[in-house]
Amino acid sequence: MQDKDLNEYNPSGSSTSKPFSCSHQLCELGPNCPNPKQQCPYTVNYYSDDTSTSGFLVEDVLHLVPGHDDVSNKSVQAPVVIGCGSKQTGGYLNGVAPDGLLGLGLGEISVPSFLAKAGYIRNSFSLCFNEDDSGRLFFGDQGIAGQQTTPFLPLDGKNLTYIVGVDTCCIGSSCLENTEFQVLVDSGTSFTFLPDQVYERVVNEFDRQVNASKSSFEGYPWQYCYKSSSHGVPKLPSLTLKFATNNSFVVSKPVFVIYGTQGAVGFCLAIQPTDGKIGTIGQNFMTGYQIVFDRDNFKLGWLRSNCQDPIYGDGMPLNPSGNSNSPNSLPSTEQQSPPNGQAVAPAVAGRTPSKSSATCESCLPKFFILLLLTLRVSQICIV
Repeated sequence: MQDKDLNEYNPSGSSTSKPFSCSHQLCELGPNCPNPKQQCPYTVNYYSDDTSTSGFLVEDVLHLVPGHDDVSNKSVQAPVVIGCGSKQTGGYLNGVAPDGLLGLGLGEISVPSFLAKAGYIRNSFSLCFNEDDSGRLFFGDQGIAGQQTTPFLPLDGKNLTYIVGVDTCCIGSSCLENTEFQVLVDSGTSFTFLPDQVYERVVNEFDRQVNASKSSFEGYPWQYCYKSSSHGVPKLPSLTLKFATNNSFVVSKPVFVIYGTQGAVGFCLAIQPTDGKIGTIGQNFMTGYQIVFDRDNFKLGWLRSNCQDPIYGDGMPLNPSGNSNSPNSLPSTEQQSPPNGQAVAPAVAGRTPSKSSATCESCLPKFFILLLLTLRVSQICIV
């Protein structure tokens, strides 16, 4: 895969950019437009720090490349809808704001939905976050036969979002009673939230087993933080989520390490409580795994991966021309709806280390690959 420098995105400077009008059936705020020919507006509100973004939707082209084993070697130029923000509030105004958001939900306006509806890929994708917070995104990947899986659960009788059911939480060899809960799997959230009752049982057991002195660090949101010794972070008890399918997910990175001038000075169990019934698995719990969102079969899959040598399952033959169904004919306006009416907090984004864009040496051909790079954009863009 070839490395490329990414420039700031400006719709007026793009030869393929098109306005997305209020009259389009996918314009959710269209009925509020004074003129149907005006550009479609959007507003997204987040529950953290009164954070929001608003602006206008545009249509542009997403360039995708197949794995290097594909004899056709044909790239795809797929039309997608993106939102370019003109007004940001809260967390978007400080130094940890992301450069943009990539919509991967089940709504018809998300990127995977556009690509699958147009016939470019199977209705599935996988992503992989490395230890250095870089990662890769594979459109059309359904994983392999040997991966562990658990079904997605409906929300209010509808398949609107990526929710799974956890049967039990385990710390080390101790599996805790009354830790059954439902959780939203969301790559757009940096860290993990557990329902209050489950949170208390998990953190108390972790605190009991960890061999370190409890401490606090200013500016960090977690309640269970500890001092590092002169030898660094001690050996930590494992944190495991067990599912009804008799499969388990061992979290490879449950703590956030805090560094000073002389190295690691402490660490925190990177979990926060939520008063809702549904928790959120964030990016930190996904680290070290290839996570498969199989939307065709409505299930979540996972397998260990270093993200530089990922394992791919069967995708679909490359179809650069798509099919006759244009993305402009998508019928539904339903979007991914987080539980409890709360939008998901945006990820804390930093610059991706340069090694994250290293060439993939073993990419297979049957799906499209997009590096998860933090883009330098002058406007916050969502899709």
